Amino acid sequence: LRTHQWCFILFNVLLFHVLLFGADLLEEYFLRSLPLSYTDAKTLEIRERARKLAMDPLKANLSYTVNSAATCSDQEIFLLVLVCSSPENRTRRNMIRQTWGNVTAARGYAVLTLFALGKPASVTTQLEINEESQKHRDIIEGSFIDSPKTQTQKMLMSMEWTVTFCPHARYILKTDEDVFVGIPSLAGYLLSLTQLEDVYIGRVIHRGAPNRDPESPAFVPIHQYSEEFYPDYCDGSAFIMSQDVARKVYVAAKEVPVSVPPDIFVGICAKKAGITPIHSSRFSGEKHISYNRCCYKFIFTSSNMKEDELFKDWKETSGGKDCSL
Repeated sequence: LRTHQWCFILFNVLLFHVLLFGADLLEEYFLRSLPLSYTDAKTLEIRERARKLAMDPLKANLSYTVNSAATCSDQEIFLLVLVCSSPENRTRRNMIRQTWGNVTAARGYAVLTLFALGKPASVTTQLEINEESQKHRDIIEGSFIDSPKTQTQKMLMSMEWTVTFCPHARYILKTDEDVFVGIPSLAGYLLSLTQLEDVYIGRVIHRGAPNRDPESPAFVPIHQYSEEFYPDYCDGSAFIMSQDVARKVYVAAKEVPVSVPPDIFVGICAKKAGITPIHSSRFSGEKHISYNRCCYKFIFTSSNMKEDELFKDWKETSGGKDCSL
């Protein structure tokens, strides 16, 4: 081949990689919100109250049907994973325990996975949960009935439990039970961060609008949230926050209606506390990413995973050779 032909081939190879990897970088750049100002008096008050938050009064007032406080105790946890689960989905929880939830350390740092539930309507299911909790010691169960309408209450319970019983956890990953989580890649990313506070990372939703349809289960009345758009927030399938963000969200939550969806609830609380969400396209959001071993070693999450997929994908990605860029 002549020189100009080699140049043409090289140009196309470079263009392919720019399009392949540049899209994510551009997405992250354009979705990166400007830092919020801390000059607002209310924001400063929330941040100061979070910094001085006393744990002992919280422990005295908390009420849980099942509480795995002993699993956290005073140990240093690098990554605490809170999986929002339905009380009836014991099979799914067992599948997570056998796959990515079985990881207890990443790069030498402790990882702890727990399941957050509400109370089941069935007494039989409650007895099964009690037995499950005694066996695995990884369940946090609130005193409210688990239903589509109490998912924000479950989110708030998770934050309350974290700041009270696991205050030494450096990062908290909130995720759903149908999500595949790449703990090794996520841990590597977190270790590379230079920002140590106000860490709130996920797939950022920009200019999300409240559901004003009274017939919809997700209906949000205008008197409970009057703005045309929600503030930027991380999609609820999976997002990361640092311990200080959990405390700030917990403090700010007292002034936010629990009628909004849980991920939006966290976003509103974060804005009140002066925290800007950081976008990462390695979180899939609600999307299911088609399986590829090297892709799954790189991404942080993929949603809507079937149980047979979860086991197969975990087995293949947790072993085998490393992948090139």
